[in-house]
Amino acid sequence: MTRLFSISFFLSRIIGFYQVLIIVWCILSWLPMPREGIIADLAGAIDALVRPYIQLFQRVIPPFGGLDFSPILAILVLGFIERALLVYF
Repeated sequence: MTRLFSISFFLSRIIGFYQVLIIVWCILSWLPMPREGIIADLAGAIDALVRPYIQLFQRVIPPFGGLDFSPILAILVLGFIERALLVYF
């Protein structure tokens, strides 16, 4: 039982970290980014991690009036998965 709890706790932490990455990705999308340097590299890495997941939801909810609500749906789905894992284990 403890092993399953450890796995669910680890997965919960990964999901929480990914939710934070989505929020950081959203904030970075509002800021002007330099073309070179460590900040541009970090933003590119976060974009490479988050964009494929967000694009799944952009197919369902396209941007409306210049606002993209797909990150909100993506975070909600991750939260649902996290809660389901914690209840199951």
